[in-house]
Amino acid sequence: MNSKVDTYLSKAQKWQKEMKKLRMILLDCGLTEELKWGKPCYVFEKSNIVVIQGFKEYCAILFFKGVLLNDPNGVLVKTGENTRVGRQIRFNNVREIVEMEPVLKAYIYEAIEVEKAGLKVTLKRAPEPVLPAEFKSKLDKSAALKAAFKALTPGRQRAYIFYFSAPKQSKTRESRVEKCVKQILKGKGLNDL
Repeated sequence: MNSKVDTYLSKAQKWQKEMKKLRMILLDCGLTEELKWGKPCYVFEKSNIVVIQGFKEYCAILFFKGVLLNDPNGVLVKTGENTRVGRQIRFNNVREIVEMEPVLKAYIYEAIEVEKAGLKVTLKRAPEPVLPAEFKSKLDKSAALKAAFKALTPGRQRAYIFYFSAPKQSKTRESRVEKCVKQILKGKGLNDL
């Protein structure tokens, strides 16, 4: 048990009981406990296997290479439409976790075997996202904005493009672009503070 995880769990305002139960199951499977990205992370021989996550509507465990796992119980969930590798199992109460414990352990042991086998996820190159017209227009008008956007990592660029492209109405897309210009000029990603 890692004292940093103890501290994290003692301060958790929601899902504390559920996270503690998940922690016991993960430790029982022989994983090493660490705190990474501010979350309890469980590792096998320095390879990340699973992380415990708390959200407003549910708590979950996320398998880093979940796409490689068999899912005979149909419990693995993609976290978003653009998720390619990780998969979650979600919970709303301790009872669900207790009832699923044998299934959870089977998935955890399979994830460990995936690491032992050295399996890698081969991803098809995702198509480059298309710049929405509202953002392209803004880039064309400002060399500084264009340079700042180009200087961002590809992941940060994609995050902005997805964010700007999501609304159906042009007015909303324009509003999102306007709100993010200063952040882009500072060299920050969409979710950076």
